[in-house]
Amino acid sequence: MSVVPSVAVVSASTPADRDRFLDLLRIASLVIVVAGHCLMLTVTASGTEVHFGNVLADLPILQPLTWVLQVLPLFFFAGVAAGARGVRPGTSWGAWLFRRTQRLVRPLGYFVAASAVLLVVADLVLAPGWHRPLAVTSVQLLWFLGMYLAVLACVPVLAALVTSGRRLFVVVAVIVSVIAVVDAVRLTGGPAELGYLNFIGWLVPAALGIGYLRELLSRRTAAVLACAVLVIDVALVLVGPYEASLVTVPGQRLSNLAPPSLLLAGHAVMLCCAAVAVAPRLRRLATRPRVWWLTVIGNTGAMTLYLWHMPALLTVLVLSHLAGLDRTTPAEPGFWLLTAVQLAATAALTGVLFLTLRGLENTPLRWWDGPVAAVRGVRSAAVVLAVIAAGLAILQATRWGLTPDGRAWFAGGAAALLAARLLTRA
Repeated sequence: MSVVPSVAVVSASTPADRDRFLDLLRIASLVIVVAGHCLMLTVTASGTEVHFGNVLADLPILQPLTWVLQVLPLFFFAGVAAGARGVRPGTSWGAWLFRRTQRLVRPLGYFVAASAVLLVVADLVLAPGWHRPLAVTSVQLLWFLGMYLAVLACVPVLAALVTSGRRLFVVVAVIVSVIAVVDAVRLTGGPAELGYLNFIGWLVPAALGIGYLRELLSRRTAAVLACAVLVIDVALVLVGPYEASLVTVPGQRLSNLAPPSLLLAGHAVMLCCAAVAVAPRLRRLATRPRVWWLTVIGNTGAMTLYLWHMPALLTVLVLSHLAGLDRTTPAEPGFWLLTAVQLAATAALTGVLFLTLRGLENTPLRWWDGPVAAVRGVRSAAVVLAVIAAGLAILQATRWGLTPDGRAWFAGGAAALLAARLLTRA
């Protein structure tokens, strides 16, 4: 078990100028996403056929809940706002990016290796039909890490562009406009591959995070924008071509998440502006000793929490299956009671894994976490491209999981990260 400091120690070691709002927002958004994953996953097992489903597909009336549960834009907003403090004129782009990559990627190797071992164990006790669903789902959530690395690579560019309130508005408007055009083309029979351009939607919360950091967005303006965009988003669902769910659900004409749609881009604007509007209240909440203690402990193991909640959830689902208690569909008697029991078990197991493995996230690796050179010019650009390549490879790997195709993409991502480390060695 990792050592957890006391409330008093955490309070005493917190700098007076620490922006507690960003820390609280970051861990709270991650916890909400984790809870959403645990709530939505269902299992249908019949003979050798196994299918992982989604409660939202079986009970569409719950799809509007994703407007509360899909809060990953807030993590991008808070993460970029905190990291962009280190971006100043003359900052080495490659060095800045790789220092953030070091901490994010540090627990990844442990997680992928453990997931592969758990998959082998599952193959020994479960029917063959379980292999692919477990192989894909166990690492599917890594799409977030791949996308976040790609967004971080763009932060220095955004920091150079977002220098005034007007420029912030223009940058966000341009991104949203591109997404709207791409959606229009896709909805009228255009190539589905064009949708990959819409991954720029994750730059929206990043730009707004920089705007918050530089105080370019007043609370009043943010509140007005949040309300206005919320109205537009509702209209896009009620009278437009978009569906209510902000996560991918089988049967959708156009997913709002993979890749991002105009609706998700608007949702990101609404969430981030709403956060800016209530920032003082959240900041006051974070000054409470116990709340701040939970915030700090959570943030020092944020990647551990995000990565390991899925193995915990899958373990609970497999054990439930072996006990003859599959959570299949809301129409079945006892579904919600079983959901509550599984959520409690998953939370307990995730807590144990968090306390046990959090130390790995905070223990530097001798070679990987060595000093980073202030690379310049072509060398810096090569580091940035390597990190972007790693992020995109991880993103692609999550489509196939721990199957041969997925492992090839993971290997490509590892090679790109190795190249970035070699380029930044001091």
